[in-house]
Amino acid sequence: MNFTRWSARLPGTQRRAAARTEQTASPDRRGEGSVPAARAEQLTDEPPSVPAVDELRVREVLDRVPSLVALVHGPDHRIAYVNDAYTTAFGVRPLGERAREALPELDALGLFPLLDQVQRSGKPRTVKSRKAPDGRSYTFTCTPVAQGDGKGGSDGRGVLVFATDVTDHAEAAERLRASERGQRETAVTLQRSLLPQELEEPDDLRVAATYHPGGTEAAVGGDWYDVITLGGGRTALVIGDVMGRGVRAAAVMGQLRTAVRAYARLDLPPHEVLQLLDGLAAEIDANQIATCAYAVHDPNEGKLVYASAGHLPILVRDENGTVLRADEPTGPPLGTGGWMHSSGSIPLSPGSTAVLYTDGLVERRDADLDEGIAALERALAGATGTPQVVCDRLVRSAGVTPDHDDDVAVLVLQHPARTGPDSELFRNAALELLGGVEAAPRARAFASGVLTSWRFPADLHDLGVLATSELVANSLQHGTPPMRLRLRRTDRRLIIEVTDGDDHLPRRRRAEPGDESGRGIAIVATIASNWGCRRTPGGGKAVWCEFALPRTQGT
Repeated sequence: MNFTRWSARLPGTQRRAAARTEQTASPDRRGEGSVPAARAEQLTDEPPSVPAVDELRVREVLDRVPSLVALVHGPDHRIAYVNDAYTTAFGVRPLGERAREALPELDALGLFPLLDQVQRSGKPRTVKSRKAPDGRSYTFTCTPVAQGDGKGGSDGRGVLVFATDVTDHAEAAERLRASERGQRETAVTLQRSLLPQELEEPDDLRVAATYHPGGTEAAVGGDWYDVITLGGGRTALVIGDVMGRGVRAAAVMGQLRTAVRAYARLDLPPHEVLQLLDGLAAEIDANQIATCAYAVHDPNEGKLVYASAGHLPILVRDENGTVLRADEPTGPPLGTGGWMHSSGSIPLSPGSTAVLYTDGLVERRDADLDEGIAALERALAGATGTPQVVCDRLVRSAGVTPDHDDDVAVLVLQHPARTGPDSELFRNAALELLGGVEAAPRARAFASGVLTSWRFPADLHDLGVLATSELVANSLQHGTPPMRLRLRRTDRRLIIEVTDGDDHLPRRRRAEPGDESGRGIAIVATIASNWGCRRTPGGGKAVWCEFALPRTQGT
């Protein structure tokens, strides 16, 4: 086959040919004052100049290029030419044979449908980084060519296959992908290790949580959640999101989560916890932005008291299926400083379900954030079942998949409505203390009667009465009216709490043998499983203690 009769139909080929023809046919314009170009051989003894590219034989060029070149022609792609580089890579290929049998490497790469497409359309096509049977990776460009005599018919059509070795680039890209996968696995491992391995189980709440890392490479972020039992029947719930990706975001998240747990033990109001966290966030990394919502549930109040630092609103579904969205207050993200956070509240009555979540659940690039929250509200309105079932349903309804482009954290809590035998395990009793010398005996008699009605064993009954006496005596001596005694039992513990109008918190101190006071809190701390105190909203304090119930008293 005469190789010079084939020409590639590439953009510019016809223009270059026309330009050469015009230059050859242009008349000499010396009469117009122009100076003819000097010929090189007339002015120098140097060898003749290198011929122009257009003057080189095509086959001579293709034989020397390091890339793999093959030319096939006709409807069955018979081999018209392969260059030396192609022969070196895949061996000698007989000319005139059908490419499907003679070029098995192209068949293994799935290129024959591409050859058919290029031949039919007359347009070049490229496939990137295909691994060939020789173990090397090539980028293939298939270009339509035609015989130079202009004769039509399918026999005059061919395809030039040009393969560039990109093995080094492919291996470098794979190493980069492997490195990114390794970084992401490290970040995911760190992230999951910093999240609660098991959620704490409050007496009065059922909780469940889920976390889905972002699906893109190294895209894991700093989403976190936590459940913290505060004692006295109260529970803190936290959800947060550190902006950014990778190990750094996960590390900052871990520091913030640890700090939240430490601050929560102080049993402060939610806005004070965020105030402390705000200052710490600026110290950890002034350039890192984080949002957080911190809420506290007290079963005696029937509501969720919360504060938010730039986080998305808490949603609550009541027992009738109506969904409420927590309103303001909300402040700027953590670490901004100079902002005074404040607390708000939302009802959480028995039978209610609350959802705390991060923006990955509701934020989409093609939709407004409010639309995502509204969609979540609709999904929550119809979500029933256990907290884990509700978690899964909300994640599915939001279309979260393994390749989701953002982290998702969801925390669901339920305040169950207890009826029947279960309700017998959760009881409350309260007594207003008016002060005076009769207050302490009256409190002891009240506690004794309540504990007897709850059928506690004698030793627990006596300890409960003693703890009540000491807490009431402490309040009468150091507190101010109004005073109140509350006894509460759950399926796992007995809780005794005394509130008064003075906000000075008691502390355990060492009483000397001659001291007539100072032993009350020490006695309570010795006989109870746990004790604590906190300031109450509007002024005043609450001092409480707990007794773990014997297993026979549980569910």
